[in-house]
Amino acid sequence: MDKTKHIVLVVPPMTSILDVAGPLEVFTKTTDYLNDHIASLKPAYTTHVLSVDSSPIVHTSAGLPIVCEGDINSINYEVDTLLFAGKGTAESNTLQPALTWLKEHACKIRRIGSICAGAFILAEAGLLNGRRATTHWQVCAKMATLYPQIKVEKDPIYVKDGNIYTSAGISTGMDLSLALVEEDFGRDIAVMVARLLVLYLKRPGNQSQFSNILMHQQVDYEPIQTVQEWIIHHLDEELTVELLAEKVSMSPRNFARVFLRETGITPAKYVEKVRLETARRRLEETRLTIDEISNECGVGSADGLRRLFLRHLKTTPSDYRRSFATAAV
Repeated sequence: MDKTKHIVLVVPPMTSILDVAGPLEVFTKTTDYLNDHIASLKPAYTTHVLSVDSSPIVHTSAGLPIVCEGDINSINYEVDTLLFAGKGTAESNTLQPALTWLKEHACKIRRIGSICAGAFILAEAGLLNGRRATTHWQVCAKMATLYPQIKVEKDPIYVKDGNIYTSAGISTGMDLSLALVEEDFGRDIAVMVARLLVLYLKRPGNQSQFSNILMHQQVDYEPIQTVQEWIIHHLDEELTVELLAEKVSMSPRNFARVFLRETGITPAKYVEKVRLETARRRLEETRLTIDEISNECGVGSADGLRRLFLRHLKTTPSDYRRSFATAAV
């Protein structure tokens, strides 16, 4: 590489400090590592932290201010990667200079991305129209409502669509940044940087923002709570609607209707998600073989578990374990 890549982090008011500090550490640690170990790949990155207006100091949601080197209109170099941190709202007058600059210069930038609610700025600039995108799970519905031209995906921790990248909440900015490092310098370098940051795991973008079954567990109706608890301890059995209904003395038809009403999901899909979540934990935390995990979770075979993972996570159990197994495993 014959020249440094300029990485620009744009900081709206009241953003989370980790939206900025996390990606900044990833790019800085990458540069430090390459400078120390791989001379042929340096210089790597030059990072810039800029405000959206003329104010040099940006206050974060944690109260710790960030001192910027300038604002977005002070850029006088070729930007390789431009990242907008959250928070703030795209309707804010404070963001208008940044939106104007972005609309004018976006076509000249190799990669443009966002962390957390920074995706709303890209959306307001029209850069996400017709694209897949994500943001913090709490505001995914809001983004889908405000910008119906965007295919909002609430599960992934980051999404790449062309040269536009969006990440989910807070810490996922580091995952996105590691993915950008991998694009530039390969997986081995990205994994090494993750280790330097003591992250242990380098998560792929299709990793879910949160457990797939958490949203279905907030149930007040006691019979359904009873069934949910029973399912967890009997995953290796054939869990039919008839069997589950019998446990709470309900007819299968009425049970299926009540379960869907209380959880927002059918009994069959709920059982499948619990099996998937349980298999994920076993792969992460134990040394059980894939066949043993398949039997314990009631999937039946390693092929069945493979199909389950490919359908929901777009990866295989073996690849998942290599990426997510804890240090002890």
